[in-house]
Amino acid sequence: MTHFLLVVANVLLFAVHAGLVVFNVLGWIPRKLRRWNLATLLLTLASWTLMGIWYGRGYCVLTDWHWKVRAALGIHETADNYLVLLVRTLTGWDPPASLVSSVAFWAFLFSLTASTVLNVRDARIHRRLSSAEDGTAASVQA
Repeated sequence: MTHFLLVVANVLLFAVHAGLVVFNVLGWIPRKLRRWNLATLLLTLASWTLMGIWYGRGYCVLTDWHWKVRAALGIHETADNYLVLLVRTLTGWDPPASLVSSVAFWAFLFSLTASTVLNVRDARIHRRLSSAEDGTAASVQA
């Protein structure tokens, strides 16, 4: 891969990964995005846990790709996890990895709970409305 493509990949991975983090944390808020949010949260959880069996707890495909791109660019700055790197890159502050991991865990748990509860509620409302419409249509035909 050329240096130019590596630089582009580095920037894109920052943008996509940061966007995914924000979407995972806030994507449950807009009703139209809730199903997608729950899907990305579950994929993230699967990566951290199931893939973590083979690659280590908390494994993330995007982080792995990004570390490889950065290494190919000759960037060997270390960070305990991607969120530490993201905070350091965006703010210049080098937070303790334990703090970042704790905040990430609680934000993820809150978002997963909110997304699950709201998706279940939305499905129940949709079913109730569909049943009411079917009942109304049947009574009108009779």
